[in-house]
Amino acid sequence: MTANLSTYFSGIGLRTLAIDGDLYLPKLAFHFGIYNPITNLHTLLKKEDSRLEESIYRDVRTGVDVLPGSSKLYDILDIDQRRLRQIVMDVQTRYDVTLIDSPVGIPFDTISTFRLAEYQLIIIEVERGPIHSFHRMVENEVEKLKALGEAYGLKVGVLINKVREAEPVIDGIVNFLEGSFNIPVVGIVAHDPAVPASQNEGIPVIAFSPHARASKDITTAGRVLSEWVFGRREKKSLWERIKEAFLSVLHGVPSGEKL
Repeated sequence: MTANLSTYFSGIGLRTLAIDGDLYLPKLAFHFGIYNPITNLHTLLKKEDSRLEESIYRDVRTGVDVLPGSSKLYDILDIDQRRLRQIVMDVQTRYDVTLIDSPVGIPFDTISTFRLAEYQLIIIEVERGPIHSFHRMVENEVEKLKALGEAYGLKVGVLINKVREAEPVIDGIVNFLEGSFNIPVVGIVAHDPAVPASQNEGIPVIAFSPHARASKDITTAGRVLSEWVFGRREKKSLWERIKEAFLSVLHGVPSGEKL
């Protein structure tokens, strides 16, 4: 979802950076076809004299700049997680939109960046657990993440992903989230075989197959997020709007086994 939303923001003319904040199981780079980045976020975390510019990769197909992690075990060992905050501080002012992909569950890897963030987007994958246990999942997981985000003053939203359920069921989920928990639902994305196909090619689905159901749903979510972030209370030019920084922290919420 980080890869696709960053592709959406880039597509509407915003200079966009996607950072892989899952420090111990990084995989964001794979979604952009980056498989063995020589310099990367882990290089920066381990060596203070590393150059930030050498670790950022431009995906020419989407226009997104990517700060990937390393999937090599020896790169992950003995990293200084606290340096992530400084790295984000050093780079985010160069971009209109910065998205940080967090690990599944409580985001211990990226929590140091929360004071830099403005928005927290919680991703719920409905297909990971029985629909009848959804309320319990929200109580156990989403409520914790919402409280964590609010403790840092973040505006918190939810995106429901990989939906197979019938519309009345989803309506009930949305009403529960927005009513009982007061969390706005900014998007509902259908389960779509085009997504794994795009992952195999290393291209975000909204660039790989723009007319796929998931691509249309993600585009709609992107529009909602744009309105949520930039608002429509003032009539601003595109240039004025793109100068306003936006930093999102995306979380996956486990329901059953992890990926």
